Amino acid sequence: MPSRRRLKTTSNLICFSLLLLLLTPHLSLSTSDEESDEIDELIAIDDEEEAQSRSSPSSEARVLSKAQRIVVELNNDNTKKIIRQNEFVLLMGYTPWCPRSAELMPQFAQAANLLTELGSPISMAKLDCERYPRMASLLDIKGYPTLLLFTNGTSQPYTGGFTAEDIVIWARKKIGEPVVRLSSVAEADAFANKYSVFVLGLFDEFKGPLYEEFVRAAIANDEFQFVETNSHEVAKLLIREIKPTKPFLGLVKSEPERYTMFEEPFEMDKILQFLEENKFPLVTTLSELNSLKVHASQIKFQLYVFAESDKVKPLLAPLQEVAKKFKSKILFIYVDITDDNLAKPLLTLLGLEESKDTVVAAFDNKISSKYLLESEPTPSKIEAFCSGLLRGTLPTYFKSQAVPDNENATVLTVVGKTFDELVLRSSRNILLEVHTPWCMSCETTSKQVEKLAKHFKGLGNLVFARIDASANEHPKLQVDDYPALLFYSGADKSNPIKLSTKSSLKELAAFIKKNVKAEEHAAKDEL
Repeated sequence: MPSRRRLKTTSNLICFSLLLLLLTPHLSLSTSDEESDEIDELIAIDDEEEAQSRSSPSSEARVLSKAQRIVVELNNDNTKKIIRQNEFVLLMGYTPWCPRSAELMPQFAQAANLLTELGSPISMAKLDCERYPRMASLLDIKGYPTLLLFTNGTSQPYTGGFTAEDIVIWARKKIGEPVVRLSSVAEADAFANKYSVFVLGLFDEFKGPLYEEFVRAAIANDEFQFVETNSHEVAKLLIREIKPTKPFLGLVKSEPERYTMFEEPFEMDKILQFLEENKFPLVTTLSELNSLKVHASQIKFQLYVFAESDKVKPLLAPLQEVAKKFKSKILFIYVDITDDNLAKPLLTLLGLEESKDTVVAAFDNKISSKYLLESEPTPSKIEAFCSGLLRGTLPTYFKSQAVPDNENATVLTVVGKTFDELVLRSSRNILLEVHTPWCMSCETTSKQVEKLAKHFKGLGNLVFARIDASANEHPKLQVDDYPALLFYSGADKSNPIKLSTKSSLKELAAFIKKNVKAEEHAAKDEL
């Protein structure tokens, strides 16, 4: 294959191309003798799969089997030929042991059926990269699964979403089909049965500056299927609760807030911004499929409700009503608190990873600040919490462990809640050790601090302390490397001196003697 046809993947592709295993529109190939043998082999495989699908009562299995039958299995011999002989090829490189592929298989199967029903010219193919590593290497496939679209032999990486509908929309737009035109009520009814989310444009004519901006937006946006019509009857079927006037643009979603009207001038940038601000449901349920999209949202504030599924049900409807009041300003997200993969990383940021109760928190994605609702999560209190978030009156939340008992401790344990009292407001000199559980060299530093604490035990104006930075935060504690040793002078707590953790005991002791004026001369002469 000429070099211009080789795949150019990047590390980002590994994340975005977690999407594919069996996408599949109809594949038409010329039938040379060699190709006929391949087709005969595929037919034999199809017959076997069809027999298996008939024996299974699962409708999902039948859909998947149907999708498998229209995907061409690539190998070292036919890959270049299939890419060369078809105008559009959506190719997926995978390995059989990839768990993500197994998770997404039903979505790909559904996408295969949709593309087939739409008569898409895209040919679908898959390559087992474990079985054919030489071809995978030639295609520069490094992550699994990897999805690329070939257009006349030149590839581009897949950058769409994780559902069957996302795959279909992205693929059709990339081959020059950005807008679906509906001319009759029957077409509209069939379309509505296939798409749960879409953008509707109603125009007198399919031309002119406003229409051109609509099409430009359709081409630029890979997430939504755009549909156009000049029929009021068609528009009314798709958006029953609105009486549209031409020109009209609206977003249709399958949720309580089903319709959102675009009320600004028809300009591509404004249309795209409108879609970005309104693309999520009033309350989005976080999942493996949408997590990347949610975390990448351009909406500055994100409000998270962590709860068990049965506990969130009575809260969901009133929460949607609250979300309506903060549309495009705060993104409301529900996370199943029992899902460790999704909930635990976020709860860890709050220091609440072991919590089993409902947690309501907010994040400012622009400055990485956190906020916690520290009262009962009723709709009214959540609304007040959101209002404070927008006004900037909420106190930033810093995680902290419980206040420890430091009685008789040689080295005091400081937590986020006691940092002000024990460090910043104390009149004494403080030598603070900052550590984390995963720090490989923290144990050595801790032993040094304990020896120093025993050596200088008689000094009443010197305190040795330590804080676990993984579980405690404070705005005045900014440390990037662990372990860290910070000396807070009793005379000036605003500028702590950072000591080298590579210093010897004698070097550290010499620093302390030089910087601490003893109230009592009780230190030993030597360590």
